[in-house]
Amino acid sequence: MKRKLISALISASLAFTGLAHAQAPKAAAAPAGKLSNDTLKIGVLTDMSGLYADFGGPGAVLAARMAVEDFGGKMFGKNIEVISADHQNKPDVAKNLTQQWFDRDNVDATFENLNSGVALAVTALGKEKNKLTVVTGAASSRLTNDSCQPGTAIHWVYDTISLANVVGNAVVKAGGDSWFFLTADYAFGHSLEKDTGDVVKASGGKINGAVRHPLNATDFSSFLLQAQTSKAKVVGLANAGGDTVNSIKAAAEFGITKSQNLAALLMLITDVHALGLNTAQGLYLSEGWYWDMNDENRAFAKRFEARNNGKKPNMNQVGVYSAVSHYLKAVRAVGTDDTTPVVKKMEEMPINDVFAKNGKLRPDGRMVHDMHLFLVKKPSESKGPWDYYKHMGTVKGEDAFQSIEKSQCPQFKKG
Repeated sequence: MKRKLISALISASLAFTGLAHAQAPKAAAAPAGKLSNDTLKIGVLTDMSGLYADFGGPGAVLAARMAVEDFGGKMFGKNIEVISADHQNKPDVAKNLTQQWFDRDNVDATFENLNSGVALAVTALGKEKNKLTVVTGAASSRLTNDSCQPGTAIHWVYDTISLANVVGNAVVKAGGDSWFFLTADYAFGHSLEKDTGDVVKASGGKINGAVRHPLNATDFSSFLLQAQTSKAKVVGLANAGGDTVNSIKAAAEFGITKSQNLAALLMLITDVHALGLNTAQGLYLSEGWYWDMNDENRAFAKRFEARNNGKKPNMNQVGVYSAVSHYLKAVRAVGTDDTTPVVKKMEEMPINDVFAKNGKLRPDGRMVHDMHLFLVKKPSESKGPWDYYKHMGTVKGEDAFQSIEKSQCPQFKKG
């Protein structure tokens, strides 16, 4: 009887196991897809050693690598490769490097493309080659206006219009209703001066003049003398990176800040760190991301700085991480690295990551997301290294960036 009972139990157990096996859902198959050259290759084109090296540079390359690592390092079972190059802030060098990447090295997409002159050259080449070029570090609004390249070029982190709408508006409302611009003499500076000037005038302010300085200037004395002579309440710094840092230092040395206010129209936390709070305190600035705003940002910053010589990431570098991550998700979703379907999928998918929540990529190439207004703290208000900002407000993406209805992009221009 005991043997019969054991036999019955075994039979019942086998029957149940077989039934459970038959009813168990099938495991999800690995995403199927095909890559054009049996690998997915990403190029990061940036300034590795010049005035924008802290702006993007090695930190931007690290951000791209972290995005690939967090994705899993492979696409359809094949390796994802990240390569980088230094464009030296020269558009012709950038174009030649990118041409080599596309024609010889089988690079599928380029990221960062810092410096507006570089970005304009590279995005035009991308359209010609039907290759994706994603711009983070460059700011000129021309990239989604008269020089747009829909379907192949994407502008991710900020532009001169969003910077003007956030900082320009805030400073005018605070009483800074007369401006003089200190402008970097190339595409980015020109766009930032124009777009901020438009905001100032629309808000009831006036422009007392402007002076343009060469990229990577070594002496700002004559330019600042003109700003001082203008008697404008606000000296708008339409420059970035090392030029912004050096012009603020020089303005302090000249005593300009005792009688005039400075508006840093494009300034990142790495610039504030280079200046120190004694010099940077009281400046208004706009960023799309700050490391100390929430736990998710703090966790990412901790991972990043551990691999970046103790330096926190700035919004541009986190923007590279975000753009690469979104691109990889789109490639996986469509099953190919072909540019046209990948970009279409990138436009369809909302952007929800450490950089942006509910971001949206428009067909003109503009990625729209919230921007924030910050005030640089006094030294006495800072609790420690990199604790530099007071959050003054958030501007919704649709208010910070130009609407597509106002775009000067030929494919979307009205009238």
